Amino acid sequence: MRTRKFALTHFSWDAGAVTTPRPGLRDRKKQATRKSLRDAALRLALECGPDNVRVDDIAEAAGVSPRTYNNYFSSREQAIVAAVTAERDARVAEAVAARPASTRLADAVTEAIVEQYTDPGSHDPRALLLITASPALRDAFLDAADGIEDPLTAVIAGRTGQHTARVLSASIAAAVRIALQQWLRPAAADNGLVTVSGSLPDLLRAAIAPLTPALDAADRQPQQ
Repeated sequence: MRTRKFALTHFSWDAGAVTTPRPGLRDRKKQATRKSLRDAALRLALECGPDNVRVDDIAEAAGVSPRTYNNYFSSREQAIVAAVTAERDARVAEAVAARPASTRLADAVTEAIVEQYTDPGSHDPRALLLITASPALRDAFLDAADGIEDPLTAVIAGRTGQHTARVLSASIAAAVRIALQQWLRPAAADNGLVTVSGSLPDLLRAAIAPLTPALDAADRQPQQ
């Protein structure tokens, strides 16, 4: 089986550049807690198997209460997947914003998504295998694709206006999810495994391609 590891801030459009103001102390503490929880969730899942990990176990390993855990994640699967997808959503938008303002919007979006969804990153190479072997984790991984919608809306709005940006971003998130579904197909045998099918970059480009006319049209419109 071929595997790829995946790399999941507030920013503003500024003539092709992105600015990331330093978060306050409270936000930094929240970010640290979220990171501790997702790291603990993945570590325990790799050590014990995801079905043997409880929310209480993750909270204890991260040094917080189960109630605090529930303020950050709605399930153990969400926390485990977040360890793989963390910060990817913001990085997609940042990569779009980093392109020169003269870059075609469709090209900027497509290449940013391909880059970030195929970035080897620094995650444990066993993480994606763990996710693909569990139907619940696969579903959570696919659901995580929706996370790019809000960051993309923020950066695309700098070119097209807010309403159009929201429509386009929702469509792009749906396209990414479809590409991932095609890539991670359940195996023919009912054994809980999946087969990696085709080139992920090619699947992502093919899924986004039907949106190119809309992205081109929006790129030519004045801001609303």
